[in-house]
Amino acid sequence: MILTLETMVPLVVFAAITLAVWACLSAFAGRPAAGDERLRRIMNPANGRQASEESIAKRQERFHKQVTQAADKLGRSLRPSDAEELGKVRVKLLNAGFRHEQSVAVFYGAKLILLLVGLAIAFPVLFLRSGMTTNTLTLTIIGGAVGFYLPGMIVDSFKKRRFEAIFLGLPDALDLMVVCIEAGLGLDAAMRRVTSELSTSCPVLCEEFAIANFQLQMGRARRDVLRDLGVRTGVDDMRSLAAVIIQAEKFGASVGSALRVQSDAMRLKRRHLAEERAAKTAVKIMIPLILFIFPGVFVVLVGPAAIQIATVMMKKG
Repeated sequence: MILTLETMVPLVVFAAITLAVWACLSAFAGRPAAGDERLRRIMNPANGRQASEESIAKRQERFHKQVTQAADKLGRSLRPSDAEELGKVRVKLLNAGFRHEQSVAVFYGAKLILLLVGLAIAFPVLFLRSGMTTNTLTLTIIGGAVGFYLPGMIVDSFKKRRFEAIFLGLPDALDLMVVCIEAGLGLDAAMRRVTSELSTSCPVLCEEFAIANFQLQMGRARRDVLRDLGVRTGVDDMRSLAAVIIQAEKFGASVGSALRVQSDAMRLKRRHLAEERAAKTAVKIMIPLILFIFPGVFVVLVGPAAIQIATVMMKKG
């Protein structure tokens, strides 16, 4: 049998459907029967909700584990061999909040999977619609490229969101740390206090402080912990804060005074950012104003006059 494009397209579609069905069956494999689960809930009403939540958590964990393993195996072929490039990707994932040991392999595995998915979706649709043309090949390559670069765009979105959350919450955390240090607490105790007090309003920042506190409790040097905190968050203000604390401890200066100066500077920067965004609002609002509001106002104001003019012109004609 000679393989041509006409014979390959059904085979590719069949393989994609088979893989999708296999993934769904493997995700729901091992699920208990609905009647047995309902009977257990009736017999043990107190434990029914807890058992259902545990079963859902186990299924989600098993599914995530399977996806992680598959992406890890696929991502090893794309993972860069250069240590410097690998370190940059790892730092980028840390800035976005992905701290898993296999996050780099999963990231490249997701790029490869989405590349194949983009090609498998775009090529059959375009081929059946317009045949084997240059536009078909071009759009197929574009679909694969979109799938390949989509994980990077998602990571950049998470990274930007975390940057903004840390930047906006850091002045409040520094103010609380200044109060704690001036009240007699040490720097480690002040960081633990900030972690417990601001866990609701600044969860991302408190999570990073909690990791730093855990590293300090495990015996790491404070200098290394603060430097890792600046690198892990990727925020310039956090790096400058770590440098200020290290310099204050090195030269015996007051940590509270250094934190107060840093807090004032960051609060001023945050106010400038708010003023900049407020100034840009007038320019950004012009686009929806012209596209959506102005036509309606124009129709309401000019419409009756236009109808009267049209009526008068028709009578004269």
